[in-house]
Amino acid sequence: MNQYTFASRHKTVLFGFMILGLLCMAITFFAADDELHSRFWSNYLHNTVFFTGIGFISLFVISAFITAWSGWHVVVKRIWEAYSLFLIPGLILLLVLIAGLWGGFHHLYHWADAKSVEEDAILAFKSSFLNRGWYTFGTLIIVGGWIIFARRLRQLSVEEGQGIGNENFAHHRKMRIWAAAFLPIGGFTSVAMIWQWVMSLDAHWYSTLFAWYATASWFCAAMALTIMMIIWLKSMGYMEYVTSNHLHDIGKYMFAFSIFWTYLWFSQYMLIWYANVGEETVYFQNRIDNFPILFYSNLVINFFFPFLILMRNDTKRKYGTLIFASILVFFGHWWDYFQMIKPGVYHTAHELMAQSHGAGEHGAEAGHHAMGFVAGFSMPGMLELGTMLGFLAFFLYFVLSRLEKAPLLAEKDPYLKESLGHHVWPF
Repeated sequence: MNQYTFASRHKTVLFGFMILGLLCMAITFFAADDELHSRFWSNYLHNTVFFTGIGFISLFVISAFITAWSGWHVVVKRIWEAYSLFLIPGLILLLVLIAGLWGGFHHLYHWADAKSVEEDAILAFKSSFLNRGWYTFGTLIIVGGWIIFARRLRQLSVEEGQGIGNENFAHHRKMRIWAAAFLPIGGFTSVAMIWQWVMSLDAHWYSTLFAWYATASWFCAAMALTIMMIIWLKSMGYMEYVTSNHLHDIGKYMFAFSIFWTYLWFSQYMLIWYANVGEETVYFQNRIDNFPILFYSNLVINFFFPFLILMRNDTKRKYGTLIFASILVFFGHWWDYFQMIKPGVYHTAHELMAQSHGAGEHGAEAGHHAMGFVAGFSMPGMLELGTMLGFLAFFLYFVLSRLEKAPLLAEKDPYLKESLGHHVWPF
């Protein structure tokens, strides 16, 4: 079967999980422990950035493969095209954060507090970049630009399959131009967005590796979700042309970038810790002192387990092992974004509340370093997991609705024959 049909029972299941996510978010908001609703807003930011990032990295992957004259990926490219289109609802979700930034509905970012900027030399120094205007228009223009590329590449791919204007390789040449143009644009602009959305939560620290690190985390999650999607579709009789050779290659990407992520994790940590510069070590000091389980579990889940499971060639060809490893990697990098976001949000909220109650900066710092277990911050709780499942269901609902709008196999792609005959030596 080459035409996917989004079954009503699958829609019902996904709607159920979306309702679960909304319910968890409502409980998180109305049962808030602080007047800033930091747990609710940090959960919203966490999942919005995580799933929007999967859309971005899928677009980047498609562009890289097209530019590199790749052939093996053609049989699975419809999945990445559908993932990339999630940038559209992703931008809508980000607009809620932007509205909250201007309306004062949330206090996720320390640099958004005018009084703190006046009193803090570091925040004042960074204010030309860390401000509401840059956050708003940077997000709208940059993510809007990504959407233009995603829609155009998808349109050309679908029209190529329909045989519209396909003479003399015309559509594929256009796709190659758009893909090559997107790579530098996406590479540079994604750095600015990662700095704005995630890194600026810890506005006092500096790192030149953070954007690479966060992007590698998106990539691992996207590959894991791709593997699970392919195996699920194959279980229903779709994508019979996708073989263990294709899954083996995607598994290799997931394994390789898990190692690359670890390299970036260690490089960032080792260089900063060894230099012992206060403006940089503050990020790790906060996590090691106050979030040790979150910090160290991140390395165990995202390096040791994938390394041990996926190191052998044959484990990247067995459905059971691949599904287990993919679930682990997907959850692990969702956990990774949790530990990128939550400590900074907690620190900012604690300081702002302490200042509003007259405790001052020193009182806020003292309370921060004395923190014990904090629900929704020290590690993910049931409400966080429920919210993630709701966002995941929304992501999958959107993706599956896009998959049924075009044939799963791009039958007129010039590299289709190479992809159908793809074979990984020595298997």
